[in-house]
Amino acid sequence: MTSPRTVRTARPADVAALVDLVESAYRGERSRAGWTTEADLLAGQRTDPEMVAEAVSSRAGTVLVVEDGTGIVACCQLERRDDHVYFGMFAVAPGRQGGGLGRDLLAEAERHAREQWHSGEMRMTVITQREDLIAWYERRGYVRTGELSPFPYGDERFGVPLRPDLAFETLRKKLG
Repeated sequence: MTSPRTVRTARPADVAALVDLVESAYRGERSRAGWTTEADLLAGQRTDPEMVAEAVSSRAGTVLVVEDGTGIVACCQLERRDDHVYFGMFAVAPGRQGGGLGRDLLAEAERHAREQWHSGEMRMTVITQREDLIAWYERRGYVRTGELSPFPYGDERFGVPLRPDLAFETLRKKLG
């Protein structure tokens, strides 16, 4: 039997668990247990305690976490911007991917943006080489914009690129 899941706002005491969750979902060998791995594109870290603590304490946004009986199993960051909400730091524990948890958290994030902040649009950036992930977002109503931004080469806080052509594309969804 699966433990009940709860969604709540992250607290400063969650920072270490959130860093571990994000790293496990995207980098290194642990990430290969799920489908969101970036281990073939990037080495090094995905985030660090300082970046996560800043997101958790930001007045411009919030970090939502999903807990079950085992601890924090998913998270995402929402940041209020001028005319939209930015969605980032989305992670689901590798062993929990593929079961609808990410889909449910994304829907909760959209509900939060729409109902709590009265936002009409959610945006995110995704590495262009992540066609599988972009397709997943498209199935949930996100649209590719063609707006590209460079990967921060040389800033190892975001990882060590394993190829020279990484870039981000902005995806958006109108929240009705």
